[in-house]
Amino acid sequence: MLSIGKHTLRNPVLLAPMAGVTDVPFRRVAWASGVGYQMGEMVSDNPRLWNSPKSRLRRMPLYGCGPQVVQIAGSEPEQVAQAAELQWQTGADVLDINFGCPAKKVCRKAAGSALLTNPQLVQDIAAAAVAAVAIPVTAKIRTGPAPGQQNAVEIGLRLQDAGIVALAIHGRTRACKFNGVAELDTIAAVKEQLSIPVFANGDITSPAAAVSALAYTGADGVMVGRGALGAPWVLGQMAAAIRAELSLGEAPVASTPALADVIELMTGHLQHLHEFYGLEQGVRFARKHMGWYLEQQNLFEAKRLFNRLPCANTQLEALALLQLLSNQHDTSELPQVFAAALASNRLEVA
Repeated sequence: MLSIGKHTLRNPVLLAPMAGVTDVPFRRVAWASGVGYQMGEMVSDNPRLWNSPKSRLRRMPLYGCGPQVVQIAGSEPEQVAQAAELQWQTGADVLDINFGCPAKKVCRKAAGSALLTNPQLVQDIAAAAVAAVAIPVTAKIRTGPAPGQQNAVEIGLRLQDAGIVALAIHGRTRACKFNGVAELDTIAAVKEQLSIPVFANGDITSPAAAVSALAYTGADGVMVGRGALGAPWVLGQMAAAIRAELSLGEAPVASTPALADVIELMTGHLQHLHEFYGLEQGVRFARKHMGWYLEQQNLFEAKRLFNRLPCANTQLEALALLQLLSNQHDTSELPQVFAAALASNRLEVA
């Protein structure tokens, strides 16, 4: 069985940490959908931000859904080590270090993928974190700073020497951001050189893509990010496909749900978001997630309508809209039906 430290993964499909996305409500949905391992949103190593509202929410544990994994971004070994120890002392089971984020606000601080130009500093940061905690430390990287400068093999070897116990690699360079097609050759080269588990990441959006990536790279598992947005059930589908490909026997299969089942999933996710963030902030996160679900179902008129909901009573109106959507066969008429129900106070939530 695949393990990270003492933690055995229930399957080799990992949910990538995504700022503003992989919060407690989404991770709860992902776990129920069949993901094998997941981590919270990236947090800064800056001690001044430790008790900020955003940091507190991002550090919130989700019990019963695998180990509590916290990802840290930073550029100073000593400060990263201090942050790592603090996360460990306050309940983290696994620590992950971000050397892969291409976002400007992260790279401007010489953190994330900006560090890939300095392999020695990457190793020093990892070694400092490993020395500071008694829990497994993992890392996420990209293939290098820019096309033609892929140094992931060197980075991977240095991280392994520093004590990192698993490595996820996004198949693009820092300069590529999320443009172009993710390449797997570098991931395969890293896997060939390392003895620790390696996870392939980038453009893994379907069960077939997951199986293909593993076969091509020899990686131990896949890490899925944008492919799960609006379709978290794909995580379970990937796990089942990989299990079948490896001839490990039958596994629960997460089939593509019918619209009624998607609406039920959306309704539960919506309620989790409002409970976790409160109504005002929950509205913003709900619009984003509900929009992804509706896009996946090609319900673009419903998405536009959802985005126009007033904030005053959005939770009830959103739940009522989802209920109407599940009963409305001609979704092009949904705006008129919803407006009529709203005007006549006929909106009810079952």
